Amino acid sequence: MNGDPKLFELLEKLSISFEYYEHPPTPTIEEAMKYWKDIEATHCKNLFFRNHKGDRHYLVVFDHRKTLDVKTLEGMLHQGKLTFASEERMSKFLGIKPGSVTPLALINDKNNHVKLFIDSDIRKGTKVSFHPCSNTASIVIKTTDLIRFLDYVQNEVEWLDIMH
Repeated sequence: MNGDPKLFELLEKLSISFEYYEHPPTPTIEEAMKYWKDIEATHCKNLFFRNHKGDRHYLVVFDHRKTLDVKTLEGMLHQGKLTFASEERMSKFLGIKPGSVTPLALINDKNNHVKLFIDSDIRKGTKVSFHPCSNTASIVIKTTDLIRFLDYVQNEVEWLDIMH
């Protein structure tokens, strides 16, 4: 299976079942949508940011059908000016490469450095899909299992109302 072996081991340890879908690399939502069309789940957009000082990092997760500009996000998060985090920071804090951003990569954030902001509407769906730390596959898990996963990794999580 494509993805982080530690992730699959953890999902098994937590008794989180998943549906696995292998596909060509999908570094963008537009590419991924070609392969999601028959998968019943809330498909998420995942963005990784740093603050202007570079000492805080944020993972923002929301339904892929919503739009969100950085200025609006800055106002919602109250974390100051945001910029997309570099490939080096992505590797250091999440253990992934660009195009593979996922909240499941929080297993690699050993010091719980990354704060997760997640759209409240995600909780309304039954299932969610994410890359398993590689953009050559997607996995679908129950939304309740995502919440259990997040409780396990213990990163700070804040639920947001993203309207667009």
